[in-house]
Amino acid sequence: MVRRGLHRRPRTGAGRRRVAALGALAAAVVAGVVATMLPLVAADDVSIRAVADTTATTVPEDGDNAVRTTLATCPARCDGNPRGGRDAVIRFAVTTLPATAVNVRATLRVYAWGAFAATVTAHASPVDAAAARPAPAPPGPALDRVTGVRPGFNEWDVSGLVTGNGTVTVSLAQTGLETRIYWASTENRDPDLRPRLLVTYDVGDPPSPAATTRPAVPPSPSAAPARPAPEPSPTVEATTAAPRPTQSPPAGPTGCGEVSAKLVPSCGAWWGMYAPASAAIGWDHGRAVDDVEAQVGRRFDIVHRYHDFSNTGSNGAFPDVYERRQMREGRLLFFAWESRIFSSGTVLTWADVYGGRYDATIDAVAARIRDTGVPVFLGFDHEPEDEPAKGSDADFVRAWRYVHDRFAAAGADNAVWVWTMMGWSGHYDRYAGLYPGDRYVDWVAYDPYNFHACNGSRVWKSPSETIGPFYRWLDEHGIGAGKPRMLAEFGTNVDAADPTAKRRWFEEFPAALKAHPKIKAAVYFNSAGMTTTTATCDMTMNHDASALAGFIRAGRDDHLRQPTPGSR
Repeated sequence: MVRRGLHRRPRTGAGRRRVAALGALAAAVVAGVVATMLPLVAADDVSIRAVADTTATTVPEDGDNAVRTTLATCPARCDGNPRGGRDAVIRFAVTTLPATAVNVRATLRVYAWGAFAATVTAHASPVDAAAARPAPAPPGPALDRVTGVRPGFNEWDVSGLVTGNGTVTVSLAQTGLETRIYWASTENRDPDLRPRLLVTYDVGDPPSPAATTRPAVPPSPSAAPARPAPEPSPTVEATTAAPRPTQSPPAGPTGCGEVSAKLVPSCGAWWGMYAPASAAIGWDHGRAVDDVEAQVGRRFDIVHRYHDFSNTGSNGAFPDVYERRQMREGRLLFFAWESRIFSSGTVLTWADVYGGRYDATIDAVAARIRDTGVPVFLGFDHEPEDEPAKGSDADFVRAWRYVHDRFAAAGADNAVWVWTMMGWSGHYDRYAGLYPGDRYVDWVAYDPYNFHACNGSRVWKSPSETIGPFYRWLDEHGIGAGKPRMLAEFGTNVDAADPTAKRRWFEEFPAALKAHPKIKAAVYFNSAGMTTTTATCDMTMNHDASALAGFIRAGRDDHLRQPTPGSR
């Protein structure tokens, strides 16, 4: 798809995409520090956006507070109503604290438009911040209070809630003024007014290697390449050491050649391809795959296609005739379903999806997938962190769950749900808030690329350096623990100074997969539209004979040749 080339390019003014503001390294040593004290080598600040918020209320006329642009607080007697109390509830996902963080301090910042003679107290809260209209619940102990609300940001010290990485939920309860105060929510149109959690910490001595795994490292301005805006894949990672898995790979049936109900191969990994059709071949999506398979001398296990919400033609009325033939021939289909209309470029919103506006389309696709009678991979809105026009992270989660539940109601139990992220470290603080939950996800996927000169750098990443960082981050943060993993898109650029570099990259790829055993499928994104194609930037696997030879050799590795119909 043409869009695939656009969202990979640098953007200017993309403040939304980088949310971690890191402090400068502390250079001075305080005289007289006792030698037995913990040495502090750095002080970092991390600004974390809320992943969900709502107003807890028992007032009947209050609607879906989880999607409003404002939060409200009011005491039990509010605006003359003896049962009109409201609490603002906000949830944050803290994911970037290193294991060596000490002296952690957390400040909640929430924006008000006016001055009010009220006291507002922050508490730990058991309320579901993503619920539409939850009832207020007995709060936890008071953390901090503001006496006299001021225009602009008001701040509460909530350090007692943040002792490490994890999810924290705070409620704001009001006393002293029996009328509502409105606060900016995560849905506010101005991102600068949305609630934030400012976390600061010092870095102490690392724990013993025997007692801990490698901590996640926040992105550092000094390590980032010079460019006008962040790229989907940074050019400097925290480490290039060979990864050491901390968890066993997802369990499947015993014996190679068997496949679980969720399409997990019992050994090795699926080998897949996205091969776009073009006007030159009459938009024949079947031939696009056939032509590539003829070049590599084997059938792909997975065929990846992108579809829209039009519910018409090959773009929206899927599975289409080409995909049905590929199913009959033994391939697995992976549908990446996007809430947009390809022909017009119209972007749909997640609020409209979960609001029911596209129920007829969802139900029609569910019925067609159900009627195929075979398991298929299905992903709703891959890379949602790069879709600000569609809504908030909480909106994405609600839309995903809504679509999933309509498929279940339609009996489309053969849909295997693939949650696909970029996997870029600049979004690490958002992934917990974008995860729909284990009940709604079958596979965890991401899209690693060795961009090399395509993003203006000169760093060449090996296959392990390309796929390893987010793999380790998932291990360390427990997102989708126990789920099989997929490279829903992956690719590598050329090295203009070394014509054989791309061939060697492909030849090294199977070993990299074996070193990351939870990855049970890898799908190459073979599109010249991935990035601007130039003499120094070409992501296609078959752009020259050397690259194709390396790709062919990779596809012959036993790890990528399960004795199933797609690999024979």
